[in-house]
Amino acid sequence: MNEDKEKLLAIESIQKKLLGKKLSYREIFAVMDEIAHEKLSDVLTTYFVASSFKEGYSPQELFYFTKAMVETGNKLKFDGIVADKHSVGGIAGTRTTMIIVPIIAAAGFKIPKISSRAITTPAGTADVMEAIASVEFTPSQITKIVNEVGGCIAWNGKLGIAPADDIIIRVEEPLAFESFDKIIISVMAKKIAAGTTHLVLDIPIGKTAKIHRFSEGESVAKKFENLAHQFGIKVVCDVNETLEPAGRGIGPIMEARDVLYVLEQKTDRPLRLEAKSLRLAGKLLDLCYKEKNVKKNGEDEAKKILESGKALAKFREIVKAQGGDHKISSDSLKLAKNKFDFHSSISGKIKDINNHNLNTVAKILGAPNDKKAGIYLLKKLDHSVNKQEHIFTLYSNDKFLLKEAEATLKNLPIFKIE
Repeated sequence: MNEDKEKLLAIESIQKKLLGKKLSYREIFAVMDEIAHEKLSDVLTTYFVASSFKEGYSPQELFYFTKAMVETGNKLKFDGIVADKHSVGGIAGTRTTMIIVPIIAAAGFKIPKISSRAITTPAGTADVMEAIASVEFTPSQITKIVNEVGGCIAWNGKLGIAPADDIIIRVEEPLAFESFDKIIISVMAKKIAAGTTHLVLDIPIGKTAKIHRFSEGESVAKKFENLAHQFGIKVVCDVNETLEPAGRGIGPIMEARDVLYVLEQKTDRPLRLEAKSLRLAGKLLDLCYKEKNVKKNGEDEAKKILESGKALAKFREIVKAQGGDHKISSDSLKLAKNKFDFHSSISGKIKDINNHNLNTVAKILGAPNDKKAGIYLLKKLDHSVNKQEHIFTLYSNDKFLLKEAEATLKNLPIFKIE
């Protein structure tokens, strides 16, 4: 009987939210609990997601939702400072996490990074890491890995951390959008459940990012800061303009290769990806150093750790602990067997990169399920291009998908050249 009562309360709460009314903690917990235990149909979950997309949440509801999402799942427990980094995302090919985690771990701080799979892009951090190591672990396995090597890059799927969130993401995926409030709850619930004490948040702004205007970015940052404060997490937000991928590869294996180019300090590494990773790692180290009264500059330390090869060594340790090849290098990664070189039909300068079209074409090629599929950009914003110059390459293991992507480029161009 009790189960029926809970279900009824959850359904009444969804009705109430659809009418634009505020919900109590008891009502919110009922909805989260029903979703977490997969007792609500996808249709009802979709109604719930839609209602919150339209109305958003009050600060009190944001707190209640985050708390309920944490309480209806497993939690990780670590001693001392637990650092973390998260990007609100939406821009493909910007895999800073896989550079930041080994830098922070090499600096001596724990960083259990629980990442998601792709929602709106052709690869999430978990998809990229999965191309080179395992990402599915139990809470006790994660605890062991982090205590042994200082960090991990894992997927939440088997951890049961904020399980309602993964179900809500599954419902959102076909629509390829999330509400800002939902992003805030989703991120903070995972951090609280993972035991995070110090957090850096990357909030990219741009006309084809998830957040389009600086004013919206500032408002999202403020909500993050307030919520983090309520849960005792020290946070710093990095609101930045992002008009294109920081790396050159789009798709799991190509993004992993970009990460390794930076860690190996190759001369032709994507410097923008390196700069962004160092900036975010620096801000996170500043937070951690402040806590321990250490007089060091975070970004300088991050740079030293990267340039000395310590970050690469730590990355390989993490890969090995997660069942991957401890000798991994950029040269050891193989791309899809079928490829198409795209040549520019005109001369000019690249004035714009359409990230939506980039995402769409990469997904048509088979990313993220085909780990070796994707796009490699030879040119970026403001680069000059000659007529017939090779500007990017498409990769796919499926010849038909490659043809489809090639045809799609006629209607969905990636570059605007003038």
